[in-house]
Amino acid sequence: MLSTKKIVITAVCIVALTVGIFGGRYIISVEKYKKTIKEIKIGTVDLSKISDGTYTGSFDAVYIAAKVSVTVKDNKITNIVLLNHKNERGKPAEVIPEKVVEAQSLQVDTISGATNSSKVILKSIENALESAKS
Repeated sequence: MLSTKKIVITAVCIVALTVGIFGGRYIISVEKYKKTIKEIKIGTVDLSKISDGTYTGSFDAVYIAAKVSVTVKDNKITNIVLLNHKNERGKPAEVIPEKVVEAQSLQVDTISGATNSSKVILKSIENALESAKS
């Protein structure tokens, strides 16, 4: 009887320890995600300084990530292809590339309900355009 009690207590301790470890890791990753999203700042890019070409950019915010291909011709963004979009409920933000091409600017409204995905996609586009300057 005593050995059965020790086995149960040991099993409960192992389960509690495992839950604590995985729960702690999850909480840390959620905090990192929130911090990353909060710190996203979308700048302006001077298209007159971007040479014709196709540029790739990406941004990873733990739970949301995006990779884009941006084509520039005659100092205008002519096409943006969303190559990859890891998201939770952010699928509606996939219209952001069209809005950027239409506005010829990164200063477009985010999509309500998909704000974080919108920011990540915009940052990916900015990173692609910034890579063109190098």
